[in-house]
Amino acid sequence: MGLAAILVMAVAVLGLAAYVRLAPFNPAIWHTALPTDTRQIDGDNCADAVDTQTKGAMAACMVNGSATQVLAKLNATALATPRTRLVAGSPDEGRMTWETRSAFWGFPDYTTAQAQTRGDQARIDIIARLRFGGSDFGVNAARLRAWLSAL
Repeated sequence: MGLAAILVMAVAVLGLAAYVRLAPFNPAIWHTALPTDTRQIDGDNCADAVDTQTKGAMAACMVNGSATQVLAKLNATALATPRTRLVAGSPDEGRMTWETRSAFWGFPDYTTAQAQTRGDQARIDIIARLRFGGSDFGVNAARLRAWLSAL
């Protein structure tokens, strides 16, 4: 392989890396109402409720506390995760969206959670999905399990 080809490949890789990290981001696209999950909620371990999908994961479960309390605790857990930041919402709004970036390339994944108080518990619906690519290799499901285990 010639020097010119190596340089072209290097520029292409650097361009891809720059695009992944610098691509415009519109929080409104990712911070939308979640579809109502009609699955029956069984058991009391939210981490067991995570459903892995090709481009992410989702879960619905019941947690002790009000919706505001549950989202505040989830936010603290999320913000303790490396390379994670809140991009939209608040516990008082009832919906929050976080961005978590991969360590090497900085690929962004978006996690949105919404909660509704039901008596002395809150139903939490949460979805984590990738922005770029065709598969997240189970990363979002693992993150959801870790976050939900903390509840």
